[in-house]
Amino acid sequence: MAAGAGTLDVQVTPCGSVVTLVGALNMETVADLRVTLHRLLASGSGDLIVHLDRAEVDDATGLGVLVGAHHRALRQGRRLVIGQASARMERLLRATKLHAVLMRQSPMAVPIASAS
Repeated sequence: MAAGAGTLDVQVTPCGSVVTLVGALNMETVADLRVTLHRLLASGSGDLIVHLDRAEVDDATGLGVLVGAHHRALRQGRRLVIGQASARMERLLRATKLHAVLMRQSPMAVPIASAS
């Protein structure tokens, strides 16, 4: 699917363990995403990392598919891990309390500039 208004581009790394979502996450786009996440969870091992820094959640179905994939991953002995997320997505995850449910990738250490 091509990214744009009302579309979602699901970019999967060749190893199948990292997914980047670009575009709208809504009731029109989640069916294909759900199939892709289920396929990746069934065919791989270890964490499945989902980057949300370029995704826009338009309605509750977008979050619902992530929660559903999270539960499916746990049943398969795996984890769905949220990697990068936009500031808006971070606020949404906190507002819905999903930040306490969905696993998060540890942020990379950022060097602190000395104040000299």
